[in-house]
Amino acid sequence: MSFGKIPAFGLLALFLLGVPSFSEAQTAFPPGAAQGTTALPVPAEDGIIPFIDLSIRNPANGSEVAFSVQLLLLLTVLSLAPSIIILMTSFLRVSIVLDFVKRALSLQQVPSNQVLMGISLFLTIFIMWPTFQTIYTNSFRPMADGEINVEQAYREAEGPLRIFMYSQMGSNYENIRLFMAMRGLDRPQNLADVPTYVLVPAFILSELTVAFKIGILLFIPFIIIDMVVASALMSMGMIMLPPVMISMPFKLILFILVDGWGLLTEQLVRSFL
Repeated sequence: MSFGKIPAFGLLALFLLGVPSFSEAQTAFPPGAAQGTTALPVPAEDGIIPFIDLSIRNPANGSEVAFSVQLLLLLTVLSLAPSIIILMTSFLRVSIVLDFVKRALSLQQVPSNQVLMGISLFLTIFIMWPTFQTIYTNSFRPMADGEINVEQAYREAEGPLRIFMYSQMGSNYENIRLFMAMRGLDRPQNLADVPTYVLVPAFILSELTVAFKIGILLFIPFIIIDMVVASALMSMGMIMLPPVMISMPFKLILFILVDGWGLLTEQLVRSFL
């Protein structure tokens, strides 16, 4: 009998009786093969990763609304943390002075900017450690324990930074008076009369001024070496020889002999005390 004359129901019966099911075809292995399974392994009880869920719902009362706003403000402050560290701490002065040293020594690639920024960061942590410790004790730790809210924590963290910025200006408060006058505010009598949005730009200008003064003092001895080397080369008729190529080794030798990194670090730290 030819295959084309088998009735339709006969083909269906042959298929059901002779052809293995899809699940059997998937789980069947050839003779001699290693036994296995396609089922997903069940993780052990000790290695279970906790399920993390983030749900959004309508606030039940006004306190939950206030908490959501406080959380949003806290995230905003955290996003601005790099700017706060750069502009409201000793990082600004330290980084500018180190860059001046690199330029005064006529160094191009060594040390790299990443290395200088790393040194500035850790020197900033060393200098600002008492202030950071006060902020942690009076602001972060009580807020983590639920003793104060976000607004009180902000006030407690703002105080030590304001005191630090105000103390670094010394007796030169011209920048504060400048910004107070531009805002049309009365002349301040003490720190409490100076708003934070006035104190921060005044502190930035003061730090830039101090850093540039230190940079000028650092440049003077190295400029003298450049002038001496350039005069010697011109007297010998070596006009085409770049003076920087000859003066840079002498500047490095001088910087190492006087323990330049140690003196520079010591004076930078003492300038904040």
